[in-house]
Amino acid sequence: MCRATQARARAYEVVDEAVTGRHNNFWDPRKQAAPEPTLAETNQKSQQGYALQDKRKVYKVDLSPDPKEVAAMEARRNQEKERQSQIFNVRTRLMGMDVEALNSQVEKQKLREATERRKEAAYGTNQVQYDLVAQLLDKEQAERTRRLAKKVQEYREQKQQLKNRCEFELWDPHQLQNEFPAHLSDIGPHCGPASLQWFSGEDLYRATCLRMQQEQFRYSLERQLQEQQQAKADEKCADMLSDQLRLAMDMRATQLAKLEESCRMAMMSAMANANKAQAAELAERQHCEHQCEQEANLMEIQNQITRDLLTENPQVAQHPMAPHWVLPYCWKGMIPEQQPAIRRVQEAQHSEKEAQRQAEQALDAEWESQAMRSAQAAMELEEQERELCAEFRRGLGSFNQQLAKEQNAH
Repeated sequence: MCRATQARARAYEVVDEAVTGRHNNFWDPRKQAAPEPTLAETNQKSQQGYALQDKRKVYKVDLSPDPKEVAAMEARRNQEKERQSQIFNVRTRLMGMDVEALNSQVEKQKLREATERRKEAAYGTNQVQYDLVAQLLDKEQAERTRRLAKKVQEYREQKQQLKNRCEFELWDPHQLQNEFPAHLSDIGPHCGPASLQWFSGEDLYRATCLRMQQEQFRYSLERQLQEQQQAKADEKCADMLSDQLRLAMDMRATQLAKLEESCRMAMMSAMANANKAQAAELAERQHCEHQCEQEANLMEIQNQITRDLLTENPQVAQHPMAPHWVLPYCWKGMIPEQQPAIRRVQEAQHSEKEAQRQAEQALDAEWESQAMRSAQAAMELEEQERELCAEFRRGLGSFNQQLAKEQNAH
């Protein structure tokens, strides 16, 4: 029994280690595909990288840079330079919507979605296989647990009965009944001296004792044989279970290795197709850019040769919508016929300005004379008002004196 239990426990430990190790080493295709960062995230990461470099410069931390971080920063810097060249380069800059760029983005998105779908499908297939294997292992574990519980219960029912316990005599419900049993023989503690019927040299229960000893000996032999057979059967069952578990583990490892290899081949083929598509797209874009640059250079050379920028044609500087306006970037200077006309206009403007100035001076003088007359008239009115007030005060004083004299007379 001990060897069978140890073998069963060892088999359980092996299965648990295999399951945990395999589950920890599962290949997850979703971990392999990381989404491409957006422009805002790229700018933020580049700013964080520049800030980290500034801190290293300030604090003089002599740390070797991480190659992955350096490569990522270089990729972001190249991407930013390419974006700036697309924006600030006059030849390659487009006013409005870039249809080719949008189509390339749509194709990239479709390719990325197809790759994600293939990865999800492979991951789903792996998950189904893993779920089936886990269900089989759970069923095996439940069956082993059930058998072990059944054996434990049988052992308790056979070897751990209530009547075989040492403390059974302390709480035996039939203890008093057994202490005073019925009269079974002539020998007993309950019989008095006058009731004894057994004498020295007699053995009335010898045959019964021999028969009981033989039965007990036969029972012990049968029990030992049964225990040996049970131990052999348990050992054989444990060996068979260990063999089955080893075969199941080997088959499961083989299946997982095949699944991992198939997933790896699918990933490699998908990555190869994606790299080929990107290489073809990059070559096509470079070819288109080179062709556009050549066309732009030829067009610029032709325009420099054929247009009137390098000539002395005065008609080039005239505005197409307003002939009296001048285009500053094409104007070569005034022609001899324009200079006398401009001088005549300047003289007429000067004379007009002089006449306007004289009229303004005459108007100012008129306003000053009118102000002086108004001030003089106001002074005269104030003087008359003062005289009238003085005369009124004199008349009022004489009237008051007359009234005072009349009151004094009465």
